[in-house]
Amino acid sequence: MTGTAGTAGAVTNWARTLTYTARAFHRPATLDALAAVVAGSARVRVLGSGHSFSRIADPGPQGVLVSTAGLPPVIEVDTAARTVRVSGGVRYAELARGVHARGLALPNMASLPHISVAGSVATGTHGSGVGNGPLASAVRELELLLADGSTVRIGRGEARFDGAVTSLGALGVVTALTLDLEPAYEVEQHVFTELPLDGLDFTAVSAAGYSVSLFTDWREPVLRHVWVKRRTDGPAVRFPWAAPARVPVHPVPGMPATHCTEQLGVPGPWHERLPHFRAEFTPSSGAEIQSEYLLPRPAAVDALRAVDGIRSAVAGVLQTCEVRTVAADPQWLSPAHARDSVALHFTWVPDEAAVLPVVRRLEEALAPFDPRPHWGKVYAMPPAVVRGRYARLADFRELVGSLDPGGKFTNAFVRDLLAD
Repeated sequence: MTGTAGTAGAVTNWARTLTYTARAFHRPATLDALAAVVAGSARVRVLGSGHSFSRIADPGPQGVLVSTAGLPPVIEVDTAARTVRVSGGVRYAELARGVHARGLALPNMASLPHISVAGSVATGTHGSGVGNGPLASAVRELELLLADGSTVRIGRGEARFDGAVTSLGALGVVTALTLDLEPAYEVEQHVFTELPLDGLDFTAVSAAGYSVSLFTDWREPVLRHVWVKRRTDGPAVRFPWAAPARVPVHPVPGMPATHCTEQLGVPGPWHERLPHFRAEFTPSSGAEIQSEYLLPRPAAVDALRAVDGIRSAVAGVLQTCEVRTVAADPQWLSPAHARDSVALHFTWVPDEAAVLPVVRRLEEALAPFDPRPHWGKVYAMPPAVVRGRYARLADFRELVGSLDPGGKFTNAFVRDLLAD
């Protein structure tokens, strides 16, 4: 077999908080080699960039873990159609540079450009902006390698498409995706400080720019930083609620701002401003555990007050909390499915024993707002509760049965979700 293979005991997620239990790890160098691994294995899960904190990618001790990062990278831009066909293992930083060089752009990016395209859309990953859907919103077609090594294309407009993109890796190996593009644009990044939670007009604040993120450490009822990303072809930033930052800042207190994309209103290319972090640096703090919950956007202020009510517990194990908005998405398993959402993201200290009790308290506080956890983050909600948050879960279960009837691409995480 072309590529690398070995035991998976040393394979961890990006933050080294989770070690995968697969019996073998494969990083094939060709599509034929990938097909051979898949066809010859009883259980398969695909590892993207490893930026997940849940067991979503873990195939279990009898399964194999596969990375597509060793496959030849593909970035095929069609300038006339304004689309790009990209191999699943390519990361957003690489994709963005290739697209920008052709005078085009993605409509949005996540806070980290380090993450793989296929893994990001499969888990419902998102950026921010009241009019911006998750990253999966840009997908118009995906190419899947199925359990027997054959391939299938599923395009927008097919009845099964909205179940196939944010699919948790349960259908097959995503070998390529075709994404919608738009003309390249520039973005300014403005940061404001010390916005009180009391009297917060969340609707106005979250609409102050093309993409807006609010950060706090929950040590006081104050939003420490508000990052407003303005497209230069859009309205000027008007932010009367807090003072502008005088120096660049990092979302995690104590971390160097040099790791972050340029601030202070200096315009630059879209892919150098929409992410919070520069591709050449370790994003966030590196040593961390993450949780995230998406709730109906009208509940934003009440949800923030609920977190404020357990502020001392949260702050004790928190590095930073980010609040963003995500537009409704038709994907059946998207945490933003069918509702405009507010996302509450928590970057915890890397101490699972200390963090998990706080996660449970947090989920109790947020329970009245029907939160949906991010699939790739740590959460404690029982599978039955999570199942109840997705109206199209039965349709997804049927889709898995049609494309992977033997359940080769499922694992304990997916089986818990799909249980009747």
